Amino acid sequence: MRPAPHWLKNGLAAAAILVLLWQGWYLGWVLWWKWVNPATTSFQSQRLDEARLKNPKAELKQQWVAYEKISVHLKRAVVAAEDDKFVDHEGFDWEGIQKAIEKNQKQGKVVAGGSTISQQLAKNLLLSPSKTTLRKAEEAIITLWLELLWDKRRILEVYLNVVEWGDGVFGAEAAARRYFGIAAAQLGAEQAARLAVMLPAPRRYERNPYSAYMNGRTQLILGRMAGAELP
Repeated sequence: MRPAPHWLKNGLAAAAILVLLWQGWYLGWVLWWKWVNPATTSFQSQRLDEARLKNPKAELKQQWVAYEKISVHLKRAVVAAEDDKFVDHEGFDWEGIQKAIEKNQKQGKVVAGGSTISQQLAKNLLLSPSKTTLRKAEEAIITLWLELLWDKRRILEVYLNVVEWGDGVFGAEAAARRYFGIAAAQLGAEQAARLAVMLPAPRRYERNPYSAYMNGRTQLILGRMAGAELP
């Protein structure tokens, strides 16, 4: 067998170096954000760019609050609604992913994602919302780093502070003030459940937050909250 030409070896080596540098850039941010709160995220930047196409002076609403200053009801509601195995899994809920695949196949379209809180955070922090194979692979790698380098408390704290909760609304504090006129620390159980129900599609659900679907789903999450385990 003839040896591979030098140009092919050099090309593969250069590609490998580029991949390592790119992944190292992601890893550097994950390490930095272990101790330093993110000033913004990739997803927030995209939303801000979209908003400024319509209004050049548009700004996002977000105010960082420490983990202990977020209502325990909201923490329980979000875990119950988004990732009930959050404390136990290592970044991926394989059973949930399988159920989502089966549900999507049955419906003939994507109606469920199966992503954990860790996966959602990985995507929001550093990636685009596209659903390409490459983006999903990057999400998986970043999720592993988050789980290895952060504890569950930090993952949930950052998630609750950066997740989208409406048009231009990000994080628990901005959401609590936008919908209820109170601080995130003051949220009651039903208010927290209603916010958690919005998370899959907040910009859609904010148009009618007291619809029959929202009311029913809120009551369902309220019933699950007592069993939600927190870090």
